[in-house]
Amino acid sequence: MELYSTLEEAIDAAREAFLENEGVSEEDASVAQFSLQRYVMRDGEVNWQAEFHAEESEESEGYPLASGEAAQAVFDGDFDEVDLRRDWPAEQTLYEWDDNEFQYDPPLDSEEGEAAAEEWEDDNTDADNRWA
Repeated sequence: MELYSTLEEAIDAAREAFLENEGVSEEDASVAQFSLQRYVMRDGEVNWQAEFHAEESEESEGYPLASGEAAQAVFDGDFDEVDLRRDWPAEQTLYEWDDNEFQYDPPLDSEEGEAAAEEWEDDNTDADNRWA
């Protein structure tokens, strides 16, 4: 798994990998899906991994963020990085717990993890004990 410190680097690498895997030129490339994954490392650094797919049904390590014309636009470089970051669903972010071990919840020994734990803490109130 190759992670990149900037979104632009991740997209460039994904574009190159797609062209190599599909054996097509950039002008002939037809993209159906763009997947992206955001990683928060233990030191707080944010890394990205991106993938392009020729078919929407292809499995991906990332979250399918765009399909069809929108995916092709990202491939062609016609996108706003601010929009991609804004559209990123926070619940899809993966947090590093150990070396190359990631989970959707931040580790409890980090500031983000402590905040998340406090938010979900069971304080044994009536509301916490009620079955829906």
